[in-house]
Amino acid sequence: MDYAVSDIYQRIKHPVQSVSVPGSKSITARALLLAALADGSSVLHGAQMSDDCATFLRAVGSLGIKARVQGDSVTVEGCGGVLPADRAEVYVGSAGTAARFITALCALSDGEFLLTSSEQMMRRPQRPLIEALTALGAQFSFMGEEYCFPFRVRGTSSPAPSVTVDITRSSQFLSALLMAAACARIPVKIKTVGSHGMDYVNMTLAMMTDFGVNVRRGEGGYIAEGRYAARSYDIEPDISAACYFYAMNRLLGTKISVNGVSGRTMQGDYKFIKLLENFDGGVADLSQFSDQTLTLAAIAPFFSSPTEIVGVKHIRGQECDRIRAISTNLALLGVPCEEREDGVKIYPATPHGGRVKTFGDHRVAMSFALTGLRCGGVVIEDAEVCAKTFKEYFSVLDDLVARLT
Repeated sequence: MDYAVSDIYQRIKHPVQSVSVPGSKSITARALLLAALADGSSVLHGAQMSDDCATFLRAVGSLGIKARVQGDSVTVEGCGGVLPADRAEVYVGSAGTAARFITALCALSDGEFLLTSSEQMMRRPQRPLIEALTALGAQFSFMGEEYCFPFRVRGTSSPAPSVTVDITRSSQFLSALLMAAACARIPVKIKTVGSHGMDYVNMTLAMMTDFGVNVRRGEGGYIAEGRYAARSYDIEPDISAACYFYAMNRLLGTKISVNGVSGRTMQGDYKFIKLLENFDGGVADLSQFSDQTLTLAAIAPFFSSPTEIVGVKHIRGQECDRIRAISTNLALLGVPCEEREDGVKIYPATPHGGRVKTFGDHRVAMSFALTGLRCGGVVIEDAEVCAKTFKEYFSVLDDLVARLT
């Protein structure tokens, strides 16, 4: 599906508007896993039911976890930390959170599991997590390229007492180990090497506490203590999705708010909303909220000064090479851009129309729609890829454009 963006820059009549976005994908995925491992039945309110989260729900279902969906609420029957299935085939699709979290869960559970994925996920990095799980005692056999999906894993609930994981490429490796290690029969100390933004790890730790497991930090590592307990849990709106609409304010001079968003959120992407308040070009280190690299790049041509985005080398290994996607599409739209190893430098320009290549990446599609709101003739190719996290994005955008104009 191609989506032709409407240029509304000088047509806005009603700049004060509000929109709603789905629940947080990151919080939904963590809540589904913690509820699945808890003692008893949990109800998750405001859950995101994007393609990624639906894939995650099917994945835990493959492991014998029962769940039912009613609107944006999910009731999950927890297994008390012991998976009902000791043999299963689990498909994680293109969902990075499911891929990492389910891999760790299977590796730290007794049984033998076949994990498969989409072709896109086969290209994404898993090695640091798999190496850590192997050091804990899990056994992996790869059906294609080493350290990549698909593979078989023979798990263990009696792992080694300590492990070190490299989080340079993704903090999800640490989050996956933390949540799954709480199910081991002995305490496991998890140490880290490398550096990465820790906002998502802090989210994991807070949610583990909410579900009854305390994580003790000290001696250079983390140790999870306790058992997960079922509960009723409210999921925040997705700040990553909300950021597109706050970027519109900076782009168009509108006053759009997103329902339910506040500074009390535990989602690190809120830092991007604060950055936008006074940013008009300059150096932007997005290492702690790198999902917004594409968002900032899409509106950067309209700033007064060049924008230099740094600290995001790891996004080359996400759904696509996102740094290359930025430089490719800005060039197509006539915007001068210098591609760097860990980011991009974008110069002020007046973009012209063109067809944006999404490379199968939801964030490319949603971000470059912003550019088209201020220059005519932008068409987003394969716009349906936004269903990965925000299926109704372009419908919400259409409705908002109609109200603004």
